Amino acid sequence: MSEIEQLNQLRDWLNTQIIGQHTLTERLLLALLADGHLLVEGAPGLAKTRAIKTLSDAIEGSFQRIQFTPDLLPGDVTGSDIYRPETGVFEFQRGPVFHNLLLADEINRAPAKVQSALLEAMAERQVSVGSHSYPLPQLFLVMATQNPLEQEGTYPLPEAQLDRFLLHVNVDYPDADAELAILRSVRAEATGASNPPPIISQDTLFAARQQVLAMHMVEPVEQYLVQLVVATRNPGQWDSELNEWLDVGASPRATIALDRCARAHAWLQGRDFVSPDDVQAVVHDVLRHRLIMSFAAEAEGVSRDQLIDRLLRCVPVS
Repeated sequence: MSEIEQLNQLRDWLNTQIIGQHTLTERLLLALLADGHLLVEGAPGLAKTRAIKTLSDAIEGSFQRIQFTPDLLPGDVTGSDIYRPETGVFEFQRGPVFHNLLLADEINRAPAKVQSALLEAMAERQVSVGSHSYPLPQLFLVMATQNPLEQEGTYPLPEAQLDRFLLHVNVDYPDADAELAILRSVRAEATGASNPPPIISQDTLFAARQQVLAMHMVEPVEQYLVQLVVATRNPGQWDSELNEWLDVGASPRATIALDRCARAHAWLQGRDFVSPDDVQAVVHDVLRHRLIMSFAAEAEGVSRDQLIDRLLRCVPVS
């Protein structure tokens, strides 16, 4: 079975386990294929934790969950040097970050020092403690969650750390049909009836990543992708209203993320080339957390998604 067939089989299985959240399951696969991390925001009970835990059941590798709380310490995430009296030396005790799939649950509950403990791990794929650096596994994905309903006692993520996330996914409530399917699925699980997951090896994932990077992208699509990001930095050249809404645009990291995600999206659709439709399909999740809106936009009640919609209307397809 080819890599694309295995990944599509995994996607179909995930959608039977995480009902009504097709966007979330697809974005998880995009992050895996694009070798990035994702921030998931949604109300409690929308299967955010279940999604990555279920994914970990089908991926060859280890999974760990960290519950972020106000009393969490950086060493609780990265690990720390422990003194061994029997040998008289300090030995590094690895923390939960040394796993293939990591769930940072309610990441905005912990203070900035703890949040920044993930920064080096996400960006450099290593952890530094004292004078030593320890590499993380080659397959390493962080999924962080946020609850948008309760903001008391939280610490908003700084822009520098938000930019490290490949995607920012908003999760909404399922519709009535999906909720009925969820109810029946939970009943079936309680009786012990469940579909076994298709196990995907790490070698399969790494081979799929190489195929994604080799996807054909013509220069007009590259130009369109770049112009979308550049327009966020000079919105006045494109639209006066866009200029009023935007304070700070996206960095070159957004261009790289948009390129990788568009390639992964096209690959999952079974195509061997990237089209403008693939760019438009992922641009909201790529830019949502990378744009700083103006006070005027917030006063008018303009959302980031509305801003990105406006951006798509202003920047023509090459």
